[in-house]
Order: sequence, then structure tokens, then C-alpha cells
Amino acid sequence: MAENRFSSPAGCHKDCGKDTVCVETNRILDSCRDRDCFENVKVFLTELGEDVISRTTQVRVKESCVAWTYIGIDPVQFNRGFYTVNIRFYIKLVFEGCVCGHTREFDGIAVLEKKVVLYGGESNVSIFKSSVDSSAFCSEPEPCYKERTVPCAVVEVVDPVVLDVAVLEERAHPPICCCCCAGDVPESIQGCLSSPLYVEADDDGNGFERRILVVSIGLFSLVRLVRPAQYLINAAEFVIPDKECVPAEHNDPCAIFRSMPFPISEFAPASHGAPCGQHNSDRNRCGC
Repeated sequence: MAENRFSSPAGCHKDCGKDTVCVETNRILDSCRDRDCFENVKVFLTELGEDVISRTTQVRVKESCVAWTYIGIDPVQFNRGFYTVNIRFYIKLVFEGCVCGHTREFDGIAVLEKKVVLYGGESNVSIFKSSVDSSAFCSEPEPCYKERTVPCAVVEVVDPVVLDVAVLEERAHPPICCCCCAGDVPESIQGCLSSPLYVEADDDGNGFERRILVVSIGLFSLVRLVRPAQYLINAAEFVIPDKECVPAEHNDPCAIFRSMPFPISEFAPASHGAPCGQHNSDRNRCGC
């Protein structure tokens, strides 16, 4: 059915209207990539999780994902055009613990922080945009809102890689934590958990050693600063293509089947691009 695909402007009429047009888009001013490793990060657990780790140290990670990300931008003093991007990742983790020969599943939140400095350019203009209801009839339109002149930060991140998990005594092994307590985690983030986070009680002085759960997480991310910009590009007006649609031949389904390419990749195990020589036992499995 490749004949039905509109591939390029070459398939349009000869009198296509080509012109130079102005478009508005975001321009990337600076970007970076990171491979961060966060060790011994405290996990805020639910009440079930606190009960499990108080009775066992056999815990493993079942799932992990980025539940939400906060991004803040601050200009760098005495270095115009540069900005500090403050990023806070809220990682949702699902664990399994072994208690008395039975598996107990619980979840929690780990909070990671990182900062990068990127060039975001300078702008002394004020940007105003009309609101959605600005064209309403017989009603006072909403005032135009003003955008900040700082650039916009964009963060791309893959699912975190949990490198290690351990149950430790809190006093003997103080963890790395970006939040003081579970109450610092926004309620909207806590809503993705199976139950509310456990709130720590004040120490009553009885010498009880409270256990905590810590994880080591690897994170791959891309960070960039963008600003709106206008560009002139060559464009062609959309027209009706010359090619006519080719109908499918329903009277001979076997002929259609025979014309399909054989799906060799469906029968071969995926190697995910493994480099040559990685599989020493069978070099024919090389993914090159």
C-alpha cells in the first residue's frame, strides 16, 4: 500500500505555491546530558513499608519510575545570560519484602536533586499573549498575560536504574535526603501511592533504633534552555496530490499475503544492538 503514501512535495501539482514564510518556534540556546549516580538516598515509605522493614532486611525493588519533576531557573549573578537550573526528581519505587516466608509489596518516594548551569541568552522585551476569551462578544475580555523573559528549561529523563537497595539503622548510617520529612513531599505526589506516607514521630528517648530504607539510583537525563524565536523558511502550500488511491484487492487475500515481506525480525531474538564480540559463546548472535 506504499502507493497511497504522500511522501514529498514532488507529488503535488506543478503549480504548487512555494514561498518564504515566517514561523515561531523555540530555539535551543544551550543543552547538556548527564549520567548521575545518587547513593544512599532515603526512601519515604508508607505505614506498610515501615512495618515491613522493621521486621526484615530482605528487600528488593520491583518497579521504579519518575512520578514528577520540579524545575526552577535562577539567573547567575555577575554572569549575564547564564542560568542555574534546579531540578528535583520524585521517584516512585515499588518494593517487595520477605516477612516470615511471605512476600509483602509496598511503595515509597525517593527525592533526588541536581543543578546545572546553562547559557540562556538575554532578553529585555516583555511578551504579552492574548487569552482564550479575548474575542468573546458582549463581555469584557481577560487582560493579556505577561510572560517572564527568562528562558524555558526542558528536562528529558529515562526511567531510573536502581543500583542497590538496603535497610540500615538511621543513626548509624545517616542517608542523603533532599527533604526533611515525608511532609515535604507534595500531596499530589503522595496521591500516586497505595496509601499515605508514614509520618515520623518525635524521638521519645527510649533508645529505639529506627530502620530506614535507602537506594542507589542511576539517572540519564538531558537538560536544555529554549527561547521563542522567529525564523524564515522555505515552504510550499499544501495541495491535493496527483496520485490516486490504490484500493486493496479483497477478492484474493492469498495474493496480498504472498506480497507481504517475511517478518524475519519477529523470529530472531532481539539483541538490542549488542556490540560484536560481546557474546563470546556464540558470535553469530552479534547485534551488528
